[in-house]
Amino acid sequence: MNMPTLFPRYREDDRSPAVGQDFQREPFFALQRDMNRLFDEVFRSFGAPWSGIEGTWPSVEISDGERELRVVAEVPGMREEDVEILLDEDVLTLRGERKAESEDSDRRVSERYYGRFERRIPLGYEIDEDAVRADFDNGVLTVTLPKQEPGRTTPRRIEINRAA
Repeated sequence: MNMPTLFPRYREDDRSPAVGQDFQREPFFALQRDMNRLFDEVFRSFGAPWSGIEGTWPSVEISDGERELRVVAEVPGMREEDVEILLDEDVLTLRGERKAESEDSDRRVSERYYGRFERRIPLGYEIDEDAVRADFDNGVLTVTLPKQEPGRTTPRRIEINRAA
């Protein structure tokens, strides 16, 4: 099979098929588009990190300052009551749900993400849980996590029991 001939590229005059061209005449472009869409949907359902949306949504920016960590997450189109923030030891969890705005039965293409999401972010520091602050403004969530001095613990010797 000669792969370069599967997708017409008109190499003689270096022009590509028109974007709005009838896909009935160029069935491989329609096939490629449909296959890409199917693979995206399959990987999104597994939560694969390469899916582009599910595994890394919402997009975050993490700043590690001297006294605090700052996590900024983009959640456009969402309200603050749709987002939940949990802190469990040194893991910050952002989760929520984006609901479809309308049920359009005649919608042909939708590249928008709807549904539940959950993003877990390991922090790597002990956090002063009483001083954590979260702000939400225009679809941007900012969580400020003050670092706590590591607790001074005394090493404890654990005895090894002999088998009977």
